[in-house]
Amino acid sequence: MTDGEPWPGSRAVNRSEGFGERLLGVLLDRAHEMPPQLIAPLIAEEVARIGGRDVAVLLQDYAQELLVPLPGRGLVVGEPEVITGSPAGTAFLRAAAVEVPQADGVRMYLPLLDGSDEVGVMAVSLASVDDDDRRLLRRLAGLVADMLVTKHAYTDRFFQARRREPMSVAAEMQWSLLPPLTMSVPQVAVSGAVEPAYSIAGDSFDYALNDDTLHAAVIDAMGHGLDAATMATVAVGAYRHARRAGVDLAEKYVFMDQAIAQQFGPDHFVTAQMLDLDTVTGRLQWVNAGHPAPLLIRNHEVAGTLEGPTTLPVGLGGERPAISESQLQCGDRVLCYTDGLIEERDAEGELFGEERLIRCVNAVERARAEEGIRAGALWLSHSLKRERGGRTSDDATVLLIEWRGGTADHLTSLE
Repeated sequence: MTDGEPWPGSRAVNRSEGFGERLLGVLLDRAHEMPPQLIAPLIAEEVARIGGRDVAVLLQDYAQELLVPLPGRGLVVGEPEVITGSPAGTAFLRAAAVEVPQADGVRMYLPLLDGSDEVGVMAVSLASVDDDDRRLLRRLAGLVADMLVTKHAYTDRFFQARRREPMSVAAEMQWSLLPPLTMSVPQVAVSGAVEPAYSIAGDSFDYALNDDTLHAAVIDAMGHGLDAATMATVAVGAYRHARRAGVDLAEKYVFMDQAIAQQFGPDHFVTAQMLDLDTVTGRLQWVNAGHPAPLLIRNHEVAGTLEGPTTLPVGLGGERPAISESQLQCGDRVLCYTDGLIEERDAEGELFGEERLIRCVNAVERARAEEGIRAGALWLSHSLKRERGGRTSDDATVLLIEWRGGTADHLTSLE
């Protein structure tokens, strides 16, 4: 191969730097060592280069009800926008740009996607917009999302912007423990929600996509406050450790059981639901340790529960559990939840119960059939809270898993 020839097996490409590449490159180059407080001015400055004005960065609040403005020099800092019913909220829920005509141009709302997890929305006004502008702004929003995710580890400012009320220490621990609320690839999607957002303690969930297997778990530690949060932290840590060791579901249970028993003694326990999904075949395996059985959602309605043998909650020395198995169909969703949803009592003292949960799930699935899994989990969490009369006396968590059965080889799209 001589200088100037393309790499063997590749297409020849135009390596000249266009305006869009220069803009994104300058932003990326400058962001490397930029302190967090200067990220907002940098974003506003670079957007102005393409004629953008009135730039706002809106971040999802912890309750997943509002998109709140990130303060910073050069950014518009107005009132929070509700997720349900606003142009910004529509862009957030659908992970797609929304354009609103204005007297002096157009206001664009672009989802800030970290992979498939929605960080928030970037809003910008332009005199006019064409397809080249849309493509450049979409890529710019992706770069802004990556910058926010990277820089948030160095500062508290982004966390503070998202808070709309005081947060308990237990909730602080739980939010630092949670993975991204949404993960979506062609084969599978996952989305979760926790309530009450600012005082969650014993509930948590975790997941990891390792090659062709999605590993997921939902846990509910007994008690409230710091004790429950500490136990949940140990349980999730033990689960991750066992998962990364490559052991099967039954062995994960044994490892978690020993960790909780050794750390907290015989009178403490954690209920858990642990699942492995083969994203190629749709084979689902799970272990139930004293947890409510997951719901199977097919064709946008609850088709039944995923029943199977149960074992004692983690920490009580149960026998090595049996592994249950089911075959999913493309498009199936599995809903895991904690008992705080169905054991809540309404204002009249009536237990919420599984039947009302199923009715609520069916209503949300029918109403939001065309929306993605992030919207599904969020609408479900909000609808369940409204159905309970806004009452959340115990932790309430949902984790929604969708098997899509798509191809795993993303590189084929580059050929």
